[in-house]
Amino acid sequence: MNRLANSTSPSLQQHADNPVDWFEWGEQAFEEAKRRGVPIFLSVGYSACHWCHVMAHESFEDPDIAAALNDAFVNVKVDREERPDVDAVYMRAVQAMTGRGGWPMSVFLTPGGAPFYSGTYWPKEPMHGMPDFPKVITAVREAWEQRRDEVLGSAERITTALAEAKEDDAAAQLDPGLVDGAVQLVVERAWDRELGGFGRAPKFPQAMTIEWLLAHHARTGAPAALEAAVHSLDAMARGGIHDLLAGGFARYSTDARWLVPHFEKMLYDNALLLPAYARAAVVADREDLAEVARSTARWLLADCRTDEGTFISAFDADSEGEEGRFYVWPHDELVAVLAELEVDVDRWTRFLGARPGGNWEGVNVLHEPVPRARFADQEGLAPATFEAQWDRVRRHLLAHRARRIPPGVDHKALTDWNALAVRGLVRAGLDLDEPGWIEEAVAVADTLHDTHVVDGRLHHVRTAGRTAIPAFLDDLALLALADLELLQATGEARWYERAVRWATQAHERFHDAEAGGWYQTAHDAEALAFRPKDTFDNAQPSGTAVMIEVCLTLAGLSGDLTWRRHAEQALRLVQPMAAQAPTGAGWALRQFEALAAGPREVVVVGPEGPARHELVRIARSHRTPGTHTLVTGDDHDGTVPVTAGRRSVDGAPAAYVCRELVCERPVTDPAALAEQLHAAREA
Repeated sequence: MNRLANSTSPSLQQHADNPVDWFEWGEQAFEEAKRRGVPIFLSVGYSACHWCHVMAHESFEDPDIAAALNDAFVNVKVDREERPDVDAVYMRAVQAMTGRGGWPMSVFLTPGGAPFYSGTYWPKEPMHGMPDFPKVITAVREAWEQRRDEVLGSAERITTALAEAKEDDAAAQLDPGLVDGAVQLVVERAWDRELGGFGRAPKFPQAMTIEWLLAHHARTGAPAALEAAVHSLDAMARGGIHDLLAGGFARYSTDARWLVPHFEKMLYDNALLLPAYARAAVVADREDLAEVARSTARWLLADCRTDEGTFISAFDADSEGEEGRFYVWPHDELVAVLAELEVDVDRWTRFLGARPGGNWEGVNVLHEPVPRARFADQEGLAPATFEAQWDRVRRHLLAHRARRIPPGVDHKALTDWNALAVRGLVRAGLDLDEPGWIEEAVAVADTLHDTHVVDGRLHHVRTAGRTAIPAFLDDLALLALADLELLQATGEARWYERAVRWATQAHERFHDAEAGGWYQTAHDAEALAFRPKDTFDNAQPSGTAVMIEVCLTLAGLSGDLTWRRHAEQALRLVQPMAAQAPTGAGWALRQFEALAAGPREVVVVGPEGPARHELVRIARSHRTPGTHTLVTGDDHDGTVPVTAGRRSVDGAPAAYVCRELVCERPVTDPAALAEQLHAAREA
């Protein structure tokens, strides 16, 4: 057994019995490499990664390959989810050296940590023009032993170039109007008008782009933005990427039609898709989209909980050694299970896109080839009748699937991903009037504050009762944002105090005062080959983009325009990239929409009851980018500065609308509030 058995990472524990003599990332590994005078082989992956499992089974479990690795290198295994800082540094190196990236990530480093050769998955035997891993091991070893000076020089040049690489020059002037051109670029060049989504296969959900397009439509009424967003959500909901039986979405689709997913299910994808579906359901008045949001929320709340009540990280793509085995259906099995219900088997196999020979590698990935409303009409069924029958079929299939051997579960609770889930539950709960989701979000956030904070410092991960790894920028920024969402949902000032605490820590310890934006690692964190800073959305939003939203929100709620200046400096930094590659900057572009709309705060004050409820309903139904709505009683103490001095008017609940630091007169009549909000939108 190697050194990984006691790791807090489920991903690393998967490799505890490998014959490879793995080290965890840390000084011990680097000191050993220096003592032996050998390079480091760094392998980065995560627990739900299919190709990580393939490389592990092929190579890391092979005694001969393990012996070669142990003889020539010090071997280090990293869970990218636990150490996103290490992953960010070396992924940038891999992309610079190879022009591509992904996981598993395989990098050879000098004993000082400088990369000199890299790749992703290397097969055990030559395949599709890829070198086999044993040959790579031999070549790297020979290069180190015979041409060490050349290798060290190359490593130094690579590290220096990466460390000195700067973002594009910041824009001289902030231009919120760039969003119009960015939307046009997405609609005309990226949107797949036939199959939905953006770009070519493999296709990712791109929930951040979708939320931005919905925000743009809310501000401008642009029909193309709404059409692209809803079309993409429709296509994903009907595709194999969507788990029609249990709810929730897989990581991405391997094909352009959304049929065959990469079957791993990640918390962050579902945390982002939940509010996107809920918002689209409201904007487009689509109950079917609302039901997708509800099924996603049900799956999150029922199947994705840790013992402490937070959210797990992921479900594996594989079970019984095969990708997707838990989710796919041999046709004979599907027919037999449907026959148990005494239903029209042919009807339901057609509805689910199943074929006798399978629709993927001899088995069936369940999906909806035809929109269900059209299918019901073709079958001569009333919508309500169809939905009742489908619910019965779904439950029966789900019960049968539950008897299979399930995929592995990564039980660690990551602060940033949990905060995304809290945000998603709150936003979707407000949009779809699901107060239970907000109550669940409160409970999760309270647990994060109770268990992920040690000695006043937020931490990144908690596994099996152990809290570890000081927080990264994403942890602080996303938890601050989740707290601000809870403030608006509950009116409780404690969420404001918590948000200010995390935002202040994030700014003081991560801010790049010279160029703007925020680094991923703190100034007092472990020194890496260089200090990473990400302004580009990847699987989750960039920490800088989230901090921009936090700062803009705090500026409006506190009246402290220092927060606004920090946000605008960072927006100037990301502006060139956002204009050129908008699908990689959806979160930041939504903040440009907020500036274009004009930040606005709505405070509803007064005793709880029908009159206050109606004012709140009007306020939230006029949600445009940059609008923040707070609800509180007359007994508030002004902890949230925007509420200071706000009280009922002549005993009646009142609404106060402020835009760009200019406030309207308070109103008690819902119609008058609607008029104010409409006028503010048109301004």
